[in-house]
Amino acid sequence: MEKIYSKDWYISNFRKLEESLNGEAKSEFHKVRSNALELFEETGFPTAKMEDWKYTNLSPIFTHKYEDASPLSKISSNDTEKFRVKNLNATLLVFINGRFNEKLSSKLNELTSLGVKIGSFADWIKKDPELILRHFSKYAKMPSGFASLNTAFTVDGTFVYIPDNVIIKEPIHILNLHGEEGYKILSQPRNLVITGKNVQAKFIETYNSISDEPNFSNIVTEIVAGENSNIEWYKIQDENLNSYQVTLTQAEQKRGSIFTIYTVTTGGSLVRNDINTVLDDENCEAHMFGLYLTEDSQHVDNHTFIDHAMPHCISNELFKGVLNDKSHAVFNGKVYVRPDAQKTNAYQSNKNILLSKDSTVDTKPQLEIYADDVKCSHGATVGQLDEDSVFYLRSRGISEDMARSMLIRAFAGDVFEDMKLEQIQEYINNLISNKLKNF
Repeated sequence: MEKIYSKDWYISNFRKLEESLNGEAKSEFHKVRSNALELFEETGFPTAKMEDWKYTNLSPIFTHKYEDASPLSKISSNDTEKFRVKNLNATLLVFINGRFNEKLSSKLNELTSLGVKIGSFADWIKKDPELILRHFSKYAKMPSGFASLNTAFTVDGTFVYIPDNVIIKEPIHILNLHGEEGYKILSQPRNLVITGKNVQAKFIETYNSISDEPNFSNIVTEIVAGENSNIEWYKIQDENLNSYQVTLTQAEQKRGSIFTIYTVTTGGSLVRNDINTVLDDENCEAHMFGLYLTEDSQHVDNHTFIDHAMPHCISNELFKGVLNDKSHAVFNGKVYVRPDAQKTNAYQSNKNILLSKDSTVDTKPQLEIYADDVKCSHGATVGQLDEDSVFYLRSRGISEDMARSMLIRAFAGDVFEDMKLEQIQEYINNLISNKLKNF
């Protein structure tokens, strides 16, 4: 396939963006963007020659000419309703092609009364630039080109600041809708979430398509988990099978914090997730769970990095995949234990089921340990459904399709057994059911 444009196209578009900024081009915020653009000019996009990208061919992304993201006026609350989590009371932030839609969002005032700053990144960089610049682009590393490109083109996304001692009982749902009939959309949302001490909060980040067109989303999320805070994050990717998505989620954990993230991928032609956290003080916990269900020629690449920077911390990681047809998955999980991180306890596992002879998975769990008083383990498995179990269920009068579905559900189930939001469990179960209909 012919590559329609390269990094020069993005650089040219950045110059056009600068020309439209007027006085804003001299702001401290834009200096960060300009520096990121310079880095992008140096590095460009990753290639298969790079170790972290050798199993992911990015060329399909660059065979399309995209339109810059723009808000859609045709979307109504009835359109967004089908993408919401049923029976879930939540603060709702709606983003259409990466731009905040206040009319379709709801219940933000209930949080602002608690001192929470929440809403559009574009709005808050004007309202409180000092707070945002204190954290913006301070945690997300930019080695691949995609993160620096996102930083350079940061216009909008989610911004949340939760002050000390605030417990948010209802989750915050960040609903991302991408697409427009007749157009191929490029969107680059930038999300920044900052929590103070003793905060408890749950976030749901969902991605859905509102057209069948090929779209490309390049997303960066920075999360600061404050001292003794407990942050739960649920990321669900269910876009159309023509879409492309590259995401970086970077967490920074303070003393005694707990960060738990679930990543569920059912949609997308090519999806790359970088999920990282730094346990930057003592007594932190990091929990990463993931499930990917793939069909046709889908490609899903999950790279995780858990940085144990300080002693007395715990991390637990479990990713599972079910692959069908000619789909391909990649898992590369790295646990890094620094010399000062004594008394570290880290567990990492990746398990996969291949439902066809043509599906493949490349898995590489890694431990890099420079401390001597630690308990760490890692492992990976790749196999097929147990035919003896299928036969046993069929001997009890269960059809073959149902037997296989039951076994797949059981395989995936322990990824979510500790999930506290029942509505999310049900939502994910429905996604699994719909996906299995195609298997």
